[in-house]
Amino acid sequence: MVHRILIVTAVAAEADSVSAGLGLGGAELIPLPGGLVLRRHADSPGDAPAGSPGDGSTGSPGGRLRVDVLVGGVGPAAVAASTGTALAYTALTDPPGPSGEPVEPYDLVVSAGIAGGFQPLAPLGSVVVSSAVVAADLGAQTPDGYLTVDELGFGRSVHPVPEALTGRIAAALAAAGRPHTVAPVLTVSTVTGTAGRAAELAGLRPGAAAEAMEGFGVAEAAAGYAVPVVEIRAVSNAVGPRDRAAWRIGEALEALRHTFELLGKTVFLELEPS
Repeated sequence: MVHRILIVTAVAAEADSVSAGLGLGGAELIPLPGGLVLRRHADSPGDAPAGSPGDGSTGSPGGRLRVDVLVGGVGPAAVAASTGTALAYTALTDPPGPSGEPVEPYDLVVSAGIAGGFQPLAPLGSVVVSSAVVAADLGAQTPDGYLTVDELGFGRSVHPVPEALTGRIAAALAAAGRPHTVAPVLTVSTVTGTAGRAAELAGLRPGAAAEAMEGFGVAEAAAGYAVPVVEIRAVSNAVGPRDRAAWRIGEALEALRHTFELLGKTVFLELEPS
C-alpha cells in the first residue's frame, strides 16, 4: 500500500525546505514537458505490492510513501498549468489497479510555501492549514460592491478542504508544539501592499488567515482529477504595507521544513490510497 502525494510550491527555496523536511533522501528527477522537473521521493521498499506505484516499476524505489515535489511557478495560472502537467504525467505513467482499472494519480495534492498572514490570526513563523482554498479576486467589481465568480454564475471561487484531513494535520502540528491555525487561505494575483487592501480582503473573506498566489490554481488542477487538496503555508510577513525589513523568510522556510517533517511521519502515512 503506497500513499502517493504531490506537493507543489512556487519557487525552489520552498521546494528545498519541503524536500529536506520529508527526510526521504535524494530524489529521482523526472523531466516533464515545459521544462518542469518532478522531484520524486520514496521511502524504503517493502510495503509496496508488485505492479503498484512505488514498487520500483515506475523508476524509483518504493515503500509506504511516495512524494513528488514540483516547483510550479508563481501565480495561479502558471501553477495550474504545471500542476495539471504533473497530474497528467502520473496518470499516464503509473500502472493500473489490480484489475486493470485506472487509478487516480495521487491520493493528495498539497499547495505549500510561505505566505503573508492576516494579523493577529496568523503570527509570523506560524503555519496556516487551509480550511478552504479561496480565489480572493476572481470576480467583478460593481457599483454595489464585489461579486465573486460564483455569484456571477461563471464558476467557483472556493475549494473546501475535508475537515477530517485538516483535523489530522492540525493534530500532528499540535502534538509537536508547532504554532498553527486552520482557516481559509486566499489566493491573489497581486500581493497586498496596503493597509486598506488588507482590511478590504479581511472584510470580504472573514476569518481568512493567509494570502498567497498559488493555492487556487493548484486546487483547480487537482479537482480535474478528483484528488483532494490542501494548502499549507508558513507565515513570513504580515498582510498589509510592504515592509521588507520585517519579513522573516528564513524563519518561515524553517517552519515549512519542520511541518513536512511532521506530516511525513504521520498524516501522509494515514491517507486512504485511491
